Amino acid sequence: MTPPVAKFDSATAMLSALAEFLHGRDFRALGQPAFLETVVPVANHLPGSIREGVYAVGGVMEAASHGRIARYDANKIYSWLARQYPRERHPCVVIGSSNGALTNLCAALGAPWLPQTVFVPLRQTDVHPDEPRDGLERAKETGRRFLEKNPDIQLHHMHDPNQDRLMLALMTYFRIKRRRLGPPYEAFLDRSLRPGDPILVVDCGESWPVTKVGERHYFQFGAVGGIPPEEFFEGSRRVEKYLAYYESHRRSWDAPAANVRVPEAEWGFEPTLLRDIERYAAERELRVVRLRFEETMDLSPFVAELYRWWYARRGRPTAKMLVQSFLLVEPYMALRAGMIPYWLTFGTDPIADAFEKYLDTHGPFDEIHMALFSHGTEGAGLAGIDRWRELLGRAQELGEFKGVNEDLYPRDFATLTRFQESLRSLPGRFPLDQRITLTEIAQFVRERGHEFSVEWVGLEEFVEDREPTEAHGGERALTTEESRVVGA
Repeated sequence: MTPPVAKFDSATAMLSALAEFLHGRDFRALGQPAFLETVVPVANHLPGSIREGVYAVGGVMEAASHGRIARYDANKIYSWLARQYPRERHPCVVIGSSNGALTNLCAALGAPWLPQTVFVPLRQTDVHPDEPRDGLERAKETGRRFLEKNPDIQLHHMHDPNQDRLMLALMTYFRIKRRRLGPPYEAFLDRSLRPGDPILVVDCGESWPVTKVGERHYFQFGAVGGIPPEEFFEGSRRVEKYLAYYESHRRSWDAPAANVRVPEAEWGFEPTLLRDIERYAAERELRVVRLRFEETMDLSPFVAELYRWWYARRGRPTAKMLVQSFLLVEPYMALRAGMIPYWLTFGTDPIADAFEKYLDTHGPFDEIHMALFSHGTEGAGLAGIDRWRELLGRAQELGEFKGVNEDLYPRDFATLTRFQESLRSLPGRFPLDQRITLTEIAQFVRERGHEFSVEWVGLEEFVEDREPTEAHGGERALTTEESRVVGA
């Protein structure tokens, strides 16, 4: 039986995309439920309010009851996640924060990623999206009972009426973080690694002011996106306009007071897990390498430029970019087409600014192919389609959206099933059996690490202890057919 996790969420989608890649397959329809794959493209032709309703109902079909969550063993969720990967030895195992750029990094490494955080959707139809206090009270007891059942878990109950408005009418968001590896992840590591192999810990420092509800229990009002925390708690002109647009009974939100700052619910890394990984690694004679960055988007330019450097070493083109967005990630097709992957957290103004800065610093690109995830709401801080068209215009030869209906954005829900299919038109059929190594990454960091807000802790020490024969990372000469494809 499928555990109560959301397939439409970042962590689950990214893990599924990576697992499919490691199985040698593309990520058909982004792993969406059959209901969405069939109904959402049809729903795109419906009036806006009905289209939003279909999207929300599709999401709530994955939500579980309060009773089921209160007594659920979270180890079953993490066991299910680990089972998605091939049962074989791996060059390393990656554990920690969710991140779309990381998905592309793991694909290049040929390494599985085990998420610390997953989203457990909780069915809840009696709370208005603009009443966070009601949202907290309605789910508080369920959260308490769930944590009592799961001592290795930390609960971040998230309520974001800016980006999750459609879903909040029917559910609430329980994001759970592992504080210890526990049996599911230890069993996976035991069969995947040999003594001396590395565990790569992904430590994103993204944080948020929250209300501490109890031991290991936090309520997070708002989330990373278009507006900063103070606008959620104190209001602003654009929040007022947003609420008026949706004819809300409020013009600002009344949320429980924040009294502590902790790792952000979706993206932040809870450091308690690092200590347990270090304990486990010492017992098994494994190595720990830590990838550290402060904000979620910090990793995107690093991975994009690493790919460009890696492609150049293998004689591949380096001026074609695939821009991925939230859960619209597809490492198989990006590598197959020889595209530089750049990941956007969301389609908001701050993210558009970050992407523009990247283009200013590292451009130009001959081609830019862009996906845009549709949240379904005119959220405060959302970058409009004109802004994204402008950024596509920075391409020297071709700038185009992939799987995006520009007239319907940000209510283009069919992009969930259209994005991956649209990538089939990308030219180029490069081999997928070549992998980058941590030795090569260390070389890239030595050469260009100063350009990025990313820190690698323990990487150089690990590489120095490896055999010199690994320095070339399994490079081989291109076959005649591969040379022909590269030349094309």
